Amino acid sequence: MLGVTYLLVADRDGPGYTVNYSGPDVQQSALVDQVSDAAWGRALSALLARGGIALAVVVVAATAFGWLLAGRLLRPLDQITDTAVRIADAPAADRGLHERIGLTGPPDEVKRLADAFDTMVERLDHAFDAQRRFVANASHELRTPLTVNRSLLEVALYRGEPTPELAQLGRTLLEVNIRHEQLLDGLLVLARAERSEGSVADRSYVDLADIVDHVVSVTEWAGLEVRCAAGEAAVTGNPPLLERLVQNLVDNAVRYNVPDGFVAVSCFARDGSVLVVENSGPVIPKYDVPALFEPFHRGSRTAHQAPGAGLGLSIVQAIARAHGGEVRAESRTGGGLVVTVTLPAA
Repeated sequence: MLGVTYLLVADRDGPGYTVNYSGPDVQQSALVDQVSDAAWGRALSALLARGGIALAVVVVAATAFGWLLAGRLLRPLDQITDTAVRIADAPAADRGLHERIGLTGPPDEVKRLADAFDTMVERLDHAFDAQRRFVANASHELRTPLTVNRSLLEVALYRGEPTPELAQLGRTLLEVNIRHEQLLDGLLVLARAERSEGSVADRSYVDLADIVDHVVSVTEWAGLEVRCAAGEAAVTGNPPLLERLVQNLVDNAVRYNVPDGFVAVSCFARDGSVLVVENSGPVIPKYDVPALFEPFHRGSRTAHQAPGAGLGLSIVQAIARAHGGEVRAESRTGGGLVVTVTLPAA
């Protein structure tokens, strides 16, 4: 634009005509031309300066307008992205599926995308809730017939004198029934803990040291070396759930161990209340450690060696999260596992 302006004004002679001067008029004409050239140069410089200022103002205004327009157009996408990130970063038990975008505005492509996203998340939320309710209800309903079966088997075994074959069959059926009851109890605890993320009812003051001492005293160690260091570690939580957490960790440490191995249980206060359960055992690959917290997963190298349903660490993780804590597991170099539970201090 400035170049065009310069070309339009720089050729000031144009198609004019020439006048010949002689004598004193030549000097006068030269003086007039000199003054005219100076005035013309000043006018041209002023024009170019003002044009440059105008161009700078136009560029700044256009940039600001474009930035505002882009921000207005991208704001709905930012809202969608923020909601998706909150859902992705939510705790596993909560899943963040209660989040909604709730985008307002004209029914354009972005609005339809946000509405479709909200509908999808709502359906997932309902599906997970239905799954939790089904697990809890089914486990509860199945406990009654299993309890009746156990009672009948115990009466049949201990009343009268059954034949050895019948007694062996009864004991086998009783063991199977007890395992099924334990599985259902685990599912109930898992569903209950997952529903209680960060909002456990019936909280009270609990010292993890008392729970550790009790669990260590009632556990059958099967010839393993026991190392217990229970220091004060106060929390506010549900005592039965916290006892189940400690019991599951200790049971796992005993179940997945090796002959002449050890189990070390300790608790202490450090940036919260910390419980550590360490045991010898089979070598667990590092890539397999995160999967140990999945329900019914028992490890690729130990599943065939020890009984159990594979719910122990899943329940531990759910209970810890229900109390606002976290669980971390690490495989030991020589075999075995170290599980660390950190809970908010009382």
